[in-house]
Amino acid sequence: MDPLSDVLSLLKPRSYMVRGFDVAAPWAVRFGRHVDGIKFYAITAGQGWLRVEGVAEPVAIAAGDCFLLPTGRPFSLASGLDAPILDGEAIDWGGGNGGVAVLGGGGDCFGIGGYFTFDSGHAGLLLEVLPPIVHIAKEADKAALRASLQQMMLELREPRPGGFLMAQHLAHMMLVQALRLYLAEGSNGAVGWLFALADRQMSTAIGAMHADPARRWTLQALAEVAGMSRSSFAVKFKQTVGSSPMDYLTRWRMLLAGERLSQASEPVSAIALSLGYESESAFSTAFKRVMGCSPRQHGRGRTPLRQAA
Repeated sequence: MDPLSDVLSLLKPRSYMVRGFDVAAPWAVRFGRHVDGIKFYAITAGQGWLRVEGVAEPVAIAAGDCFLLPTGRPFSLASGLDAPILDGEAIDWGGGNGGVAVLGGGGDCFGIGGYFTFDSGHAGLLLEVLPPIVHIAKEADKAALRASLQQMMLELREPRPGGFLMAQHLAHMMLVQALRLYLAEGSNGAVGWLFALADRQMSTAIGAMHADPARRWTLQALAEVAGMSRSSFAVKFKQTVGSSPMDYLTRWRMLLAGERLSQASEPVSAIALSLGYESESAFSTAFKRVMGCSPRQHGRGRTPLRQAA
C-alpha cells in the first residue's frame, strides 16, 4: 500500500452519524467541541457562512461546497453573520442517524453532515497535521464527495441489507478523496507527513520506509531512494515532515508494533525482530519513548501517555 493508505488502515475510520438540515433564513446553528473524529459537510442547496473557533475570518459556503472539520473545534453554520444562534445539540434531527432537521419551514439551505470516528487510538496521527478547515470548493472536485454523502445518508435513512457496511465504506472513500483533493491544492508551506506526500521525493522515501519497515535503513540509503544527496535529503525531510528520517521511521515502526500488540498475542521479541530490532531491550526502549508505555503495558490495553504524531 501507499503511505496514506497505510495510515488510514491503521486508524480504521468509520462513520458514526450522518444527518441533514433544511433551513429557512435567518438561521444559525452552533455545534460544540468534538473529539477523536472528523466532521464532514456538503451544502447541496443555498448558501451561508462557516465560522470555526480560533479562525479569524468566516468562510463563505455555497451550494455544492464540501468541507472537513478535523480539529474538533466548536463551529457554527449560519445564513448571515448576525443571525440568532441555536444550539445544535438541542435541535430535533428527525430520527437521529439519517434524520433531517427542518428549521423555520426550510427551503433556503439544505446540507448533509457526517461525523467520522476512528477505531484506533492513534487518531492524532492524522488529525494533528490537518488545519481547522479543509474546504473543497472547486466544482470539478465536489460532485463525487457530495454524491457519496447523499448515498451514505440514504443507506442510513432507508435500511437495507448491508446498509451499515455501505455507509462505512462510503465514509472511508470520502475521507481519502477529500485528503487527495486537499493535497492536490498544495500544502502552502504546511509541515507534516501528510503534506510531504505531495512532494515526489519525500513521498518516495516515506513509501520505501512503509514498504519495508524492518530494513536497516540509513540516511544514505533513503537519500538514494529519493534521488538526492544525503545532506540535501536530511534538510528537506526535516523541513517538510517536521522530524528527521530516522525519527519518522522509528515512530512508524512503533505504531505498527502497537497495533500488533493490541490485536494478537505475539511475543514482544517476535514483533521486535520483524521490525528490524535485534534485541527486545532496544525495541522496548524505543517503544516506551514513542508510545509512552512499555510494549507489555500497551498489549494489556493501557492507553499511551502521549500520541505519536
